Amino acid sequence: MTAKNILLLLALSVPAVPCRAEEHPQDSIDIELDEDPMMLDQVVVTGTKSELKRRFSSTLVNVVPARTFDIVSAASLADGLNFQPGVRVENNCQNCGFTQVRINGLDGHYSQILMNSRPMFSALAGVYGLEQIPANMIDRIEVMRGGGSALFGSSAIGGTINIITKDPSDNSAAVSHTLTSIGITGALDNNTTLNASVVHPSGRLGLFVYGQNRTRDGYDHDGDGYTEIARLEGQTLGLRGFAKPTELSRLTLEYHATNEFRRGGDNIELPPHEAMVAEETRHSINAVDLGYNLTSPTASDRLSAYAAMQHIARRSYYGSEKDPDAYGRTTDFTGLLGAQWTHSFDRLWFMPAELVAGAEFNYNYLHDVTVGYDHDSRQHVRIFSAYAQNEWRTDRWGFLAGARVDKHSMVSGAIVSPRFNIRYNPMRTLNFRLSFSTGFRSPQAYDEDFHVAVVGGDRVVTVLASDLRHESSRSVSASVDWYSHIGDVQTNVLFEGFYTDLSHVFALRELPEPDTAGNAVLERYNGSGARVGGLNLELKASYMNKMMVQGGLTWQRSRYKEPEHWSDNPDVAPTRRMFRTPDLYGYLTATWTPLRPLTVALSATYTGSMPVQHLQGSGTPVDMLVDTPSFFDAGLKLTYEVRFLRTACVDLSVGIANIFNAYQRDFDRGYLRDSGYIYGPMMPRSLNASVAIHI
Repeated sequence: MTAKNILLLLALSVPAVPCRAEEHPQDSIDIELDEDPMMLDQVVVTGTKSELKRRFSSTLVNVVPARTFDIVSAASLADGLNFQPGVRVENNCQNCGFTQVRINGLDGHYSQILMNSRPMFSALAGVYGLEQIPANMIDRIEVMRGGGSALFGSSAIGGTINIITKDPSDNSAAVSHTLTSIGITGALDNNTTLNASVVHPSGRLGLFVYGQNRTRDGYDHDGDGYTEIARLEGQTLGLRGFAKPTELSRLTLEYHATNEFRRGGDNIELPPHEAMVAEETRHSINAVDLGYNLTSPTASDRLSAYAAMQHIARRSYYGSEKDPDAYGRTTDFTGLLGAQWTHSFDRLWFMPAELVAGAEFNYNYLHDVTVGYDHDSRQHVRIFSAYAQNEWRTDRWGFLAGARVDKHSMVSGAIVSPRFNIRYNPMRTLNFRLSFSTGFRSPQAYDEDFHVAVVGGDRVVTVLASDLRHESSRSVSASVDWYSHIGDVQTNVLFEGFYTDLSHVFALRELPEPDTAGNAVLERYNGSGARVGGLNLELKASYMNKMMVQGGLTWQRSRYKEPEHWSDNPDVAPTRRMFRTPDLYGYLTATWTPLRPLTVALSATYTGSMPVQHLQGSGTPVDMLVDTPSFFDAGLKLTYEVRFLRTACVDLSVGIANIFNAYQRDFDRGYLRDSGYIYGPMMPRSLNASVAIHI
C-alpha cells in the first residue's frame, strides 16, 4: 500500500468535527477571541526558549499565522515569508530556483532557520530548503529580527525564523488540491495536500499526519528555450505525535521524509548532459526529532531533553555545453543533542524571575563529490554550546540578561554572545522594548557553495580562503508596540528602529586562475565591515470577524564600510552598496467576509530598486552593476465555503497572482546567460484554483 493510500485511509477514519465554529450571538462574544487577530496574547517561544505571551516577552517576536499561507495560496514555506516587516524572499537562480530569505537588509546566510526551535537547517538544506517545507505542516512562523546568537548560535545575525509545526489538537482531517497556471501559458503547478489529526479521549495520546505531492512544469518566460522557473516534482510524508506518560511529562516524536526532483535549463526532458545548460538535483531527506519534557509538581521547574537528526542525500548535475563530467553527489548529516532547564523564582532580588539554562552539541558532516572534475570535499563541524539567561518579569517591567558560549571546531577559542533586553508596559496595550544583542557567522561552507552557478557557459565554484575568520555583529533595536480596541475595531501599530554593525564581513573575489578542473573560482575572504540600519513599520486592523488588514513597510540602508571589489575586471568600480538589498520594501494582506460563505483575500508586496550584479555573458559583454526597477506584486483570491452533513465543509477558491504582471523583463537569453541575474517577484501573472475538504 502506498503512502498516499495510507494517508487517505487515515483521513476517512477520523471522527468528524464541525468544520468551523458557529457564529455566536452578538451579546456573547468573548473579549479574548476579539484580541486574537492582533496576536496580543499569542504564545511564542523564540524570544526566550520558553513559552511566554508575546506582550510579556522582552524580545520582539512577530508571528506569521497559518491563515497567511492560506491567503496567498502558499505551497511551501518560501511562499509565505514575505508578509512580515523586514523580511524578503528572493529567487537567486534562473535555472534551479535557489531561494533565500533576507531579514533587515542582510542576505540569507545571516538568518538562522529553526524547526521547532532546533537548528537543523544545514548549509546544504539552505539551498532549496525553503521550498522543501510544505505549508500544510506549519502551524505558525515566529520571526525574531536582530542578533540571536545568544540563544541559537551561528548565523543568527539578521534574525531568526522558527518554524512551529502542527500538533495533533482534535479529531479532524483535510484534503486539498490547488492547480496554478504559471504565466497563463499552460505551464502548470499541481499541489495536493492531506492532513489528519487523531487525539485520544483522555488527551494523553495524539497523532498528526501530513503529506504533500507537488508537480510543477518548467516555465520559459522569454521563449528562448531556457527555463526561468525550474521543473519540480516533490513528495513529503510526515507525522508528529505526543504521549503523556504522566500529567507532568510529555514525550514528542516528529518524522518527515521528502523526495524532490528539480531541473532547469534547456531540453529538460532529455538527460542533463544532452542539454546546453542544465541544473538538476534529486534530494532524499529524512529528519527525526525526539523530545521529552518534565514539569515539577509545583510547576516551578521544567526540564527538556531532545535529540534530532537530518540526513540529506543529493545527486546533482551543474553543467553546460553537454558536459558529461558535471554529475555530482552530496551527503549531509546533521545531529543535535541538547537539554534545557527552566526555573521560576517567586522573587529573585527585586522581582519575579525565570532562569533558562541549557547545553547543546551540534554535529554536521558534509561530503561533496564531482568525480568528473576531480572534486572531493569533506567537512566536519562540531559545536559545543552552553547558554544561560535570566528574565525578571512583571506585567509592567521586563529585564533580560543572557549569554551563550560556542566552541566551534573551525574557530580557535570560544565565542561568547551576550544579550540584554528591557521591556516597559505602562499599560496592558502599550509595549516599549530596547535590546542589545550580538551574533556571529562561522567560516564554514555555506549554502551558495553547494549551488554551482553557470555564468557565460562556465561553471563557477566557491572556495574558502585559508585565513578566513568568523564574522561578528553587534545589534541595537528599539520598538513601540501599541494596541487599541474601540468598539468592534481593533488596531495594532508597531514601530521599530534597528542598527547592526558587522566586522570581518565575508566577501567574494574571483581568483586569477581556474581550479584544476577548469572551473572559474570565487574565493570567500574577510572584507571590511558593514553597517545596516533602518526602520520597520507595521499596521494591523480588525473589524469583528468580517475584516482583517495587515501591512508593513521597511526603510533601510545597507553599506560596506569600505568599497568592495566584486569583479575581476579592473575597469569595474568597487561599491559600498550591499547587493540585492532595496532601501524600501513592504507588504499588505487583507481578508473580507461580506457574507458568511464568501471570503475575499488580497495580498501584495512592494520591492524598491536595488543593486544587482550582472556578470559577463549573453546579456552584457562586461560585468555590470544594475539598479533594478521597483516592483509591485498584487494578488486576489475568492473562497466560497459549502457546508454538508453538518460536520464537514468544502472550500472552493479561485485566485490570480501578480495581477499587474510585474515581472523581470531583461532576462539573459541562451546558454551563455548569467543564471544569477534574476530579481523581482518569483512568479509572473498566474491563475489558480483549489478545492479543500475539511471534516
